[in-house]
Amino acid sequence: MVHMGEKPQWLVREDAGVPVLLALALRQKLGIREPLDLPALRDLPVRSPDAPETTVALEHQWRAFWEMTVEPRAHRAPGPLELVDGFDTLVALPATGAEELRAAIIPHADSALRYARETQARYTRTVGHESNAYRAYASAIAEFEREVGRRAHSFELNVHVLPFTQRGLWWIGSLSVAVTDGMRRDVVAFDQAIRPVISQLA
Repeated sequence: MVHMGEKPQWLVREDAGVPVLLALALRQKLGIREPLDLPALRDLPVRSPDAPETTVALEHQWRAFWEMTVEPRAHRAPGPLELVDGFDTLVALPATGAEELRAAIIPHADSALRYARETQARYTRTVGHESNAYRAYASAIAEFEREVGRRAHSFELNVHVLPFTQRGLWWIGSLSVAVTDGMRRDVVAFDQAIRPVISQLA
């Protein structure tokens, strides 16, 4: 979704992307607590965070993988990446320094991939219509411009629509937010939630 008229310009990307869903599904299956403020995904068992396999090293490696997944341009891998068996081309980890995470996620490949793909398909059916999405952001930006009396500055924003167990909106990167699918379908609630985000970026 791009506004390309007279400068400035804005770009909003909205999706329930399989890579992000995969990372969160693996977080839940491994019992990883980070990021502490993000709730669990619906329809997916929650593993106890004190499971003996959930080590500090595993959490650290998953967090690096999460940051590369959410904002890959801002969080580049320190070395070459290698695809992980069972995830097609959707999960790549550093060739060195992610051995514990690689071993831990391979047994969950089939179930995590199936969950992520089914969730994205549901988003596409229920939320992801380009025209509706464009109107939601264009309206919020227009309201922001009326309030502050100037055009919005150029900005980029990534919006991940996810099936969290709690309703809300969370920053998950410098240019990325996650919003509950239920809130995204609620026009009034989503407009109220996205306006502070627009204000911060524009």
